[in-house]
Parts: sequence; structure tokens; C-alpha cells
Amino acid sequence: MPNAKVLESKKAVVENLTGKIQEATSVVFVDYKGITVAQDTELRKQFREAGVEYTVVKNTLTNFAAKNAGYDFSSVLNGTTAMASTTGDPIAPARIVCEFAKKNKLKTLSIKGGIVEGSVLSAEDLNGFGELPSKNALVASVLGTFLAPISSLAFVLDQIRIQKDGGAPAEAAEA
Repeated sequence: MPNAKVLESKKAVVENLTGKIQEATSVVFVDYKGITVAQDTELRKQFREAGVEYTVVKNTLTNFAAKNAGYDFSSVLNGTTAMASTTGDPIAPARIVCEFAKKNKLKTLSIKGGIVEGSVLSAEDLNGFGELPSKNALVASVLGTFLAPISSLAFVLDQIRIQKDGGAPAEAAEA
């Protein structure tokens, strides 16, 4: 029978992990074995910059926390496990892990599984997310698509005005 203090501290860890899993827009479980301290430090830095919390977790406690949150990850929570979670960009944790593994040619750093906006996803699904650009880049792309016709229209109208004014630039025509 474990000591009462140890049991209470483990309960607190489970409650904390349960809260993180429930609040997060994305949780990714990562197998981090085989990376150096320098690589781990760089990976953590990239997570911090993206607003992602990254912690090494105990599989048993994390499994209890996931079950408390309504998920079952007993099949993926084995071996070395770290949890990357965010309340921001849901694609960020998977994208960062995939980009980091590719950049550093790491075959040992891999995604085990996770949750994105309440849906349980496999490692393959999350690796597919890793190929996507960030949410901000996607929004910028969509906005650029919206602005393209307006910019083209403004250019055409300016050209028509220039031709009508006999080829005078806008500044000369106003003077």
C-alpha cells in the first residue's frame, strides 16, 4: 500500500493532467526516445514559442487522466511518453513534432496519438496535420484569396482611368 502522501500527490497529478486534457484544443502524445539533450532543449523552445505546453508524463497516471476526461489511450501510452498540449492553434503540436523530426532526421521521435478539438486521432492522422501550415498561415492564405479579386479590380479601374485621362498618372491628373 503506497504512502498516503505519495497517493495524494499522484491524485493531484492525475487531476492536473485531466484538466489539461479537457481544456486543450489539442493534445499530442509523443515518443521522445533517442533524442539528445540539445535536441530536446530546441524542441521545447519551439513548443514554448508556439504556446504549446510540453511535459514528460507517466503512462499510468496519464491513462487515468485520459479516462477521467472520457478518452482511452491505453494502447498508445507505453514506453517513453511526453504530452504536448495547447489551447491555441490545434495543429501546432503535431506540426512542430513532424517538422522537428524531419529537420533533424530523427526516426525515433514520433507521434503516438492524440486529441484535436475533442476527436481522438491516430498517429497517421496527426502526422498528416504535421504537413499543414499553421492556422495563421492558412487564414492569411484565405484572406489573400479574398483580396486578389479586389486588388485586380482596383488595378483595372486605375488603368481605365489612366487611359481616359490620356495616359497621365494619378498624381499628375489630380494636380
